[in-house]
Amino acid sequence: MRDFVKGVRMFGQGLGILLRSPRLLLIGAVPALLTTLLLLGVMVALVYWIGDLTAWLTPFADDWSAGWRTTIRVAAGVAVFGLALTISQIAFSALTLAIGAPFYELIAEKVEDDLGGVPGAVDLPWWQLLGMGLRDGLVLVLRSLMFTIPLFFAGFIPVVGQFVVPVLLALVTAWFLALELVGVSFYRRGMDLKQRRMYLRKRRGLGFGLGLPASLLCLIPLAAIVVMPVAFVGGVLVARETLRDTVAA
Repeated sequence: MRDFVKGVRMFGQGLGILLRSPRLLLIGAVPALLTTLLLLGVMVALVYWIGDLTAWLTPFADDWSAGWRTTIRVAAGVAVFGLALTISQIAFSALTLAIGAPFYELIAEKVEDDLGGVPGAVDLPWWQLLGMGLRDGLVLVLRSLMFTIPLFFAGFIPVVGQFVVPVLLALVTAWFLALELVGVSFYRRGMDLKQRRMYLRKRRGLGFGLGLPASLLCLIPLAAIVVMPVAFVGGVLVARETLRDTVAA
């Protein structure tokens, strides 16, 4: 519980750091804005083609009466849209951090320099950061879907779906978001996704304390544009804390 509270506090410290440096907040907001527009376009296209998609998914209903055919296809459309919305929320952070790799590397460098720097920091070109971010982001999204898709369908179970599933879904989302948020700090130390997972598992409370408020606040429309850079700076602090006793920070 102490680490959880510390992780929440570091998320708050991220906001304080960016409020003292509005330029960094603006830099960090740009990738989140671009990702928001991209995913919004995808969701608009899905809504436009949802009729054709549900008809393709339910060919067995072609010969049903109009009432039953409409009912099953509306239900399928709601399920498809809900699943797409869930996946987009999961993919949002990975896309934002990958697209904004050069921006976030600049923020991480500035924040860590103010905190004492990173001895022997690895200077990666932007294209390599982008490639690593896309690769690791895809891995984390696919792993998170192994939990979130079953939980999504479990949400239709009475009682369990209304009380237990939302809590589990929030925890899963928080954990994978935390793994993404600390990524750049680990890259700057020459450490890969496997090492990132290993070290953060030792301080799970920090990860949940960072990821839970960030993921919940991102559910507020357009709030993610500001929440993401704040959470990223919090991730820099969490990474330093996680590595403090093992790697010179």
